[in-house]
Amino acid sequence: MPSNFLFKIQAIINKTLMECKDIDNAMYLFSSITNKSNYMYTVMFKGLIANNVAEKVFDLFDEMKIEPDQFTLNILFNACAVLNNNRAMKIGKKLLDEMPENYRNHNVMSTSAINMLMKFGDVESAKRIFRSIKVKDIITYNAMMKGN
Repeated sequence: MPSNFLFKIQAIINKTLMECKDIDNAMYLFSSITNKSNYMYTVMFKGLIANNVAEKVFDLFDEMKIEPDQFTLNILFNACAVLNNNRAMKIGKKLLDEMPENYRNHNVMSTSAINMLMKFGDVESAKRIFRSIKVKDIITYNAMMKGN
């Protein structure tokens, strides 16, 4: 059986466990995976947020041995916005500061960052990102308007 097939099966099972609110077994399965990918982290992070245990996202993030890709980073910004506590602010701002330059021109990424900053009450930083967006789409505009 190809390893890619096993990876897909693990991801599907993990996503299903999260949808069934079986967080313990999802965490157990996740911990048994030796070569975790950004996709697997993203599945876990989304499931934890959906199950109202977003704090666990940061515990897994602390253990992450790979750099988050744009999808994982978006979910991390979302977790920061959901939690909106000191730990979330520290992690969110650090992620934003260290975000690769090529991600900064993605409207979805910018919208997630703006949403997070607005939840933190950091309107000036959110406006700075908004002004730096080359093509302002309606989603980004709406994110700014909801924060004000």
